[in-house]
Amino acid sequence: MAEKEIFEEIMKRADALAPELVKLRRDFHKYPELGWMEMRTTSIVASCLKEYGCDQVLVGKEVCKAEARMGVPSEALLEDHYEEVKEQEGTVSEYLPYTREGFTGVIGILHCGEGPVVALRFDMDALPVLESSEESHLPVREGFVSCKRGVMHACGHDGHTTVGLGTARILCQLRESLHGTVKFIFQPAEEGVRGARSIVEKGHLDDVDYVLGAHMGGGAQQKVCGIGVGDGQSLATVKLDVEFFGKGSHAAASPEAGNNAMLSMATAILNLHAIPRHGQADTRVNVGKVAAGTGRNIICDSAHMEMEVRGMSEEANEYMKVYAERIISAAAQMHGCTYAIRLMGAARNGRNDEALAEQLAEVCKKQMQLPVFELPKSGTSVSEDYSYMSERVQSHGGQSCYFYNLSCCNNTLHNEAFDFQEEALVNGVKAFCGVTVHLLR
Repeated sequence: MAEKEIFEEIMKRADALAPELVKLRRDFHKYPELGWMEMRTTSIVASCLKEYGCDQVLVGKEVCKAEARMGVPSEALLEDHYEEVKEQEGTVSEYLPYTREGFTGVIGILHCGEGPVVALRFDMDALPVLESSEESHLPVREGFVSCKRGVMHACGHDGHTTVGLGTARILCQLRESLHGTVKFIFQPAEEGVRGARSIVEKGHLDDVDYVLGAHMGGGAQQKVCGIGVGDGQSLATVKLDVEFFGKGSHAAASPEAGNNAMLSMATAILNLHAIPRHGQADTRVNVGKVAAGTGRNIICDSAHMEMEVRGMSEEANEYMKVYAERIISAAAQMHGCTYAIRLMGAARNGRNDEALAEQLAEVCKKQMQLPVFELPKSGTSVSEDYSYMSERVQSHGGQSCYFYNLSCCNNTLHNEAFDFQEEALVNGVKAFCGVTVHLLR
């Protein structure tokens, strides 16, 4: 198939897929699953990839290195969700057992002879957000609002998973025109940056020449759906859960006999937010959730704190992490308490390779006839564990590009009323297919 002809075929097939993409996206949106709990989603994705014609479909412990997973929910919570999902409409029983104990995620591999290896990453997890019930919210109006109270696809990952399946379907159909290998990586637990490292440490990126990822985005000012390409910079980050352990006592009769864990936590919070910023790179710190105490007249014996630090360089992020750990230790000691820190997630600094970003923009604009927008350079304040994948590929001479699938989104990411224009689903499929074909011709 001639080059012009194959790009025209991609556009035609992607446009024809639009109704199916919308149906898939709405199904994923209705049944959202948190990180390491994407069991129903995993079963559907694996079934689709097998049906489309991938040569290998990896699931369960073949996808993630067990000990490299971060922030895995308790065994009881995972088992409860597994039992719940078994009874849900749409779950594919053939693949569900592989997801037990939180081994979610899927990798489909398409072998097309000699040539480069291209990896395409799509994240699958939802957020602990109570979805809007307002009639103006499209999922409410169209009947696909989340059926899991307090869990919602508020970051577009339902769209990412759908785009990944559409991309896999078309590339499998066009395999005779490709030369090389495609890895379709459906990643669990991106929220909290918990999942990518375990895939990288399993070795799935070691032979990859090009890796690409994307994210739904765009505000009210984004009048036209299109593809956004920039330098792909993102903040390195570390997510920590901290437990303070003290000693309970009567707050009036014998306060001196207690060790107040809540005071240790409060001391830590105030000083964490007072960390001097790094002079060479942007930094961030935030304590986002705390829990402590049992009654007004009881010296608190334990306290729980969830926090994060970020940095626009690895050095700045490490500076924030080390400073934070020192504060936590001193705050515990000040009030006679002990503490424990658990690593819940992490990401590295990300950056695009200019050559691959330019190729993506060129293909989208000229071959896929998509509007392409140049994003501001180094203006991001987000973190993405895709950075583990890009770092591994770049470390052995490969290239990486992370781009945005832009549309006029309702509200900001992680908001209860977040939604994107479903036209973006087709655009995402065109972008991923177009650049992959370009690289494997």
